[in-house]
Amino acid sequence: MRFTKFSQKFQTHIWQIANKLGPYAPLIAMLLLGLVVLSLSRIGLIIWKFDRVLATGRFAEVLLQGIRVDIIQLSLFASIPLLLAPILATKRFFKAWRMFTYVWVIASVVLLVFLEASTPGFIMEYDIRPNRIFVEYLKYPHEVFGMLWRGFKVQIFSGVGLTILATWAMCQIMRPWLSATSSWSNKKLWMTWPLIFIIAMFAIRSSLGHRPANPAMFAVTQDSLVNSLILNSGYSVFYAIYDLQHESKSSQIYGKMDKADIFKLTGAKDTDIPTLKTLVPSHKRDKPLNLVILLQESLGATFVESLGGVPVTPNIEKLKEEGIWFEQLYATGTRSVRGIEAVVAGFQPTPSDSTVKLSLSQKNFFTLAALLAKQGYSTEFIYGGETHFDNMQSFFMGNGFQQVIGQKDYKNPVFVGSWGASDEDLLNRTHEQLMAHHASGKPFFTLAFSTSNHAPFEFPDNRIDLYEQPKATDNNAVKYADYAIGKFFEQAKKSPYWKDTIFIIVADHDIRVRGDTLVPIEHFHIPGLILGADIQPQRVKSIVSQIDLPVTALSLMGISAQTPMTGRDISSETPETLGRAMMQYNYNFAWMEQTKVGNEVVVLREDKAPAHGVYDAKAKHLTETPAPADAKAIEQRALANSLLPALLYKEQRYRLP
Repeated sequence: MRFTKFSQKFQTHIWQIANKLGPYAPLIAMLLLGLVVLSLSRIGLIIWKFDRVLATGRFAEVLLQGIRVDIIQLSLFASIPLLLAPILATKRFFKAWRMFTYVWVIASVVLLVFLEASTPGFIMEYDIRPNRIFVEYLKYPHEVFGMLWRGFKVQIFSGVGLTILATWAMCQIMRPWLSATSSWSNKKLWMTWPLIFIIAMFAIRSSLGHRPANPAMFAVTQDSLVNSLILNSGYSVFYAIYDLQHESKSSQIYGKMDKADIFKLTGAKDTDIPTLKTLVPSHKRDKPLNLVILLQESLGATFVESLGGVPVTPNIEKLKEEGIWFEQLYATGTRSVRGIEAVVAGFQPTPSDSTVKLSLSQKNFFTLAALLAKQGYSTEFIYGGETHFDNMQSFFMGNGFQQVIGQKDYKNPVFVGSWGASDEDLLNRTHEQLMAHHASGKPFFTLAFSTSNHAPFEFPDNRIDLYEQPKATDNNAVKYADYAIGKFFEQAKKSPYWKDTIFIIVADHDIRVRGDTLVPIEHFHIPGLILGADIQPQRVKSIVSQIDLPVTALSLMGISAQTPMTGRDISSETPETLGRAMMQYNYNFAWMEQTKVGNEVVVLREDKAPAHGVYDAKAKHLTETPAPADAKAIEQRALANSLLPALLYKEQRYRLP
């Protein structure tokens, strides 16, 4: 009772002061309340990740720059009411202004609370504040809400609870405004409005430079997580939404280069299809082989003992002795669609979204399926979940895949989790399909994409000896995925299609890609294996990119064809060949070149000079170094390779002749 009286007295005094601000009082209240909420949230996150923040030596800057970002965000929220103020805040329409700002302020602060409440769970999964991924996942409520309900109940209830509490608290705080009267004349309103509006616009821009403030401006450390703590989650999410509308410009964030120079530095030619080359296969065959790609969800090198990870892939460890094993294979990105883009289309990464999801690549875009279908192959995609997820079905069906099999096509599956049928079901169905293709006598290309190693890590009981407790962990899920792979290859080796088929086992990306460097290269390291038919055991020690796998596969299959792929044919190279890899990490692009003395790395960054470093593959660490003597040359190669794929996509020049 005493607390209620105190609260009422406090609110009365606050609004007596606020009323002196006239019609701007609720917007000032929003600014102050928002700063308190966002600052408390940031302080809590800093305490949680204190070791990461402390290691950067930027503790004070994170806090102070954070307040700057919060002012930007809150000024953005205030901009729409301010635009309406010269009309709505007049004496004639003051009641409408009062109700509108009451609802607007409550909704704005509650939204900020909701996003901040969502942040810890998102950081646990992605090591960064809610961003583009958060926005994109809203398109798939069935899969995402199912995953959240089964694996993140604590986060759901705490987030909902905080949001409800914030709504109640804001209604209490804002209630006195509903009885406020118009204390300012229209003349006073109109005279002060230009100044208030200009201040708000300046606060939003927050810069006197040629460009307004943006996330790149607040990237003050090597650690992407710490940089994201400077932001607030509302700003991060809204900037991601804004950025989605400007995909065409995202290719130029590292700088510009003449088209002729791009082609010269990448080996392309200014022809109809600049990267078109004739592949001369390393293996001459009277009848080309079939191809099966087993794309493994989030199975990074961190789960493979021989690559420095935990021992949860015993079957892959055995199988690697039977084929071509890549010791230094690197993913091009951190999302499944980026892995699909690299492995199925051989397409280099860009700062924009994967071509799997972009409009200009939904037809007449090169894929292995498009090429092989023209050579008489049956082509199919097999998935355990909903095939519309991440626009996969549209992309595949528009670019050479003749059949798509999804969750609805499984009869009596062994196990169905949040993301669909289990890996066991996926590979059982794959085996059935391969048997049917072999019986038909027609060559085939099959892409099978797993789902079991995805939060909340669900898989059937009594299949594996758990690596750890509780059951629902990534290590256990990977061990189950490996079990399904082992079981599949036991069947495949006894099957008639084995001798005519090569198989690729490769990850789309690592799980929870994170680190305190500009690009955590150690988390782009993934396993890759080619086996089957007459493939001889081999260890490839040079650096290899995901985009090299489809070219190498065609060469081993005995396919002679023209393709626009820019990857290397590893099967035609000598063991002494030095490799390269390219990695897109949020808005940072890493170009790594293997030299005789080490792995030289240049990282291109938005609105910042390129950073240089050396990557130690054994220690799995990127060390930043001063720019080397040949810095300009490697920077130009990196820039050309970051611009080339965007050019090919935009001009629709990545296709078959």
